[in-house]
Amino acid sequence: MDLFSLKGQVALITGANRGLGQAMAVGLAQAGASVAAVGRTSASQAIEKIRALGVRGEFYRHDLADIDGIPALVARVQADFGRIDILVNNAGMQCRHKSAEFPKKDWDRVIGVNMNAVFFLCQEVGKVMLAQGRGKIINMASLLSFQGGFTVPAYAASKGGVAQFTKSLANEWASRGINVNGIAPGYMETEMNTALIADATRSRQILERIPAGRWGRPEDMVGAVIYLASPASDYVNGTILTVDGGWMGR
Repeated sequence: MDLFSLKGQVALITGANRGLGQAMAVGLAQAGASVAAVGRTSASQAIEKIRALGVRGEFYRHDLADIDGIPALVARVQADFGRIDILVNNAGMQCRHKSAEFPKKDWDRVIGVNMNAVFFLCQEVGKVMLAQGRGKIINMASLLSFQGGFTVPAYAASKGGVAQFTKSLANEWASRGINVNGIAPGYMETEMNTALIADATRSRQILERIPAGRWGRPEDMVGAVIYLASPASDYVNGTILTVDGGWMGR
């Protein structure tokens, strides 16, 4: 269906080396997009899968804690591919401490990677898209964009911030051909949640709250990201789409 086709488009995605990011990067390629994968560690497995689909895939090494380097990164991707049609801000990190004991260095790192880097990537890629007259930006929010969680105040703050500036950017750019939206994954079977999955009591409590009766899987994200990247969502702006097995509906 052409409505969901990304043929001929270029997608920049962060954190594509594993988990949700790799699944979404490969999904975008399956829909026809060329993919520029950005990350601190190699995304060789994702790039191999992307190229096997007959589309272009390139890896750009960049630590998103280096916000000052973002303009040069975006310029490199634009120079190599000629355009950027889709931005998926997926990379993120987590630190768990009791709020009364949360170290400043961990707070700064989480806010820097999860929120500041996301905004400035939106800003730089947004300039490219504004010049093109179109584009799709998809920011990774979280259930903690809506809820507070436990022992994760920095993560909750960062994801709350991402959800809000996603709406702010949508307000400014919708009339100029750019759709800015977010995806809020539910509890997913990824490395970030290894500790929760291993905690029998907490894992049981989480499963009891999910109407679908299971943890999410990386492949559950593919349809959502293709939808928000494709012409099918051209009249969708400032939305945070939950992919959570029904968690937020309880």
